[in-house]
Amino acid sequence: MRSRGPDGIGEWWSDDGRVGMHHRRLAVIDLDVRAAQPMVSSCGRFVIAFNGEIYNYQELRAGLQKTGFSLRTSSDTEAILELFAREGESMLRKLRGMFALAIWDVLERRLFVARDPYGIKPLYFAVTSRGTVVASQVRALAATGLVSKEPDPLGQAGFWLLGSVPEPHSWYRDIGCLRSGHFAWIDERGISQQKCWCDIGDAWRGGSAAGGSRDDEVHARVAEALRESVRAHMVADVPVGVFLSRGIDSGSLAALMREEGQGELKGVTVGFSEFAGMEEDETIGAAEVAARYGITHFSRKVTAGEFAADRNRILRAMDQPTIDGVNTWYASKAASEAGLKVVVSGVGGDELFEGYPSFVELPRLVAGWKMLSRFPGMKRAARTLLALQSKRTGNQRWLQLPALAQSIAGAWFLRRGVFASTELPEVMGQELAAEAFRALSPKEIVEQSVGSVATNSTLAVGQIESTMYLRNQLLRDSDWASMDHSVELRTPLVDAWLVKTLSPLLCSFQRLGGKTLLAGAPRQPLPEHIVRRRKVGFTIPMSEWLAGSVVGTLDGSRSRRVARFVGQAWSTNVQ
Repeated sequence: MRSRGPDGIGEWWSDDGRVGMHHRRLAVIDLDVRAAQPMVSSCGRFVIAFNGEIYNYQELRAGLQKTGFSLRTSSDTEAILELFAREGESMLRKLRGMFALAIWDVLERRLFVARDPYGIKPLYFAVTSRGTVVASQVRALAATGLVSKEPDPLGQAGFWLLGSVPEPHSWYRDIGCLRSGHFAWIDERGISQQKCWCDIGDAWRGGSAAGGSRDDEVHARVAEALRESVRAHMVADVPVGVFLSRGIDSGSLAALMREEGQGELKGVTVGFSEFAGMEEDETIGAAEVAARYGITHFSRKVTAGEFAADRNRILRAMDQPTIDGVNTWYASKAASEAGLKVVVSGVGGDELFEGYPSFVELPRLVAGWKMLSRFPGMKRAARTLLALQSKRTGNQRWLQLPALAQSIAGAWFLRRGVFASTELPEVMGQELAAEAFRALSPKEIVEQSVGSVATNSTLAVGQIESTMYLRNQLLRDSDWASMDHSVELRTPLVDAWLVKTLSPLLCSFQRLGGKTLLAGAPRQPLPEHIVRRRKVGFTIPMSEWLAGSVVGTLDGSRSRRVARFVGQAWSTNVQ
């Protein structure tokens, strides 16, 4: 875990030597050694090891000082620790930020663990014969030698079905994931039942019954909420840069950062030789955005040769297999080369502002299939056509449409899927696949993470995209990819306080164009041609890079080629 914190290493042991806490530090707030971790509370009862940032820590510190309390540092870590000493687990609701934390209670001899609502920062645990171990990485726990590497059938099935391992599972049976927005206590008996302290899904469930605001009011309230989130995410004692593309998300955030007082701002863009001059090339459009808002632009190209040289390091950094994250790994590499410790990312914009085609396609698919199901003859004909399409394309997911298209959760699984559930025995083995099927169906994997979905079908898509795809893939990939370069990645569009503020307005987003609300938030809006540009996404030429790989020729789908490559190569290089 050295790359996660190259600025310092600390450890604390209990008097009897039975409890140890260890921390690697990336110094971003209060760079002085006085803010090092693990940190002991002023009363001596509590010890904290904390990963992340609390953006409203200055307000929390001011509140403590008003009560006459004298603080020893200017850090967010101390604010969390002293709040916990006074308020216990109830203090979690006061924290705005990204965090995974562990606090040892010396008196009661038990450990408090908690994660932020979105799950931006990971936390894993394993109960072993020697006691319970907790860490920010699955591989750190595996490296202890105390944990079996026996596969988790549901964790591995999740990867083959969706391209990432869904929480609360991991790649290994004996390693669990503390759920996002949950806390638990650990003592000599093991870990307690996890308790939810914040469910971001409530924002979409509540939004389904709201709406009706005037258009100009929605625009004004969205813009102010975004400004407030950007201001919060700029708090640091080191320079804060931004990942810059020619898209709406990063461009809007960069403009807001400049307008909210960020002085010299570095924008980092990654391009690929294979995309030069093509629509997928981000560098030219990003340079235009940088010039428009007075941003110092740092752009670099990545070649197939560089990927070949970096491939094993990327696989080692990848804490669990995933079909994404390489793009963020190279952007973080560029940020490090530009001298940045902290960067802002536009991840989460599509989930919050309805930027994916799924927001339109999935409600239509579910409604269309329900209508078709009223006519048995048409339903039989559709099944025949689906079977022919499956045979023609070699994609068995077409055969799952009748079963999954009956709900938004099932339709989402169908659209995001990599392999069909019927293909699991081929890719993960008969025995492991059979065990996975006995536990949960594909639809239940979604329901286990999401819970009840919003009654409004469009809001239901946003809720599922945010609690499945964003949480299990994009945020987790952002964490391991950035941390491998000792870069902290911040996400103003992935913020529990922001989505709570916007919840009453979510029903208006589809009517007002979703992403245009984001694009219009800066006082100097993004250029019109960027707003109207067809969505491409931050893609990488993985298909071209894997063209010579035996693994890459096994089937025609890009996502399947990548999944086979990652699944096999990760296992070989890491295990």
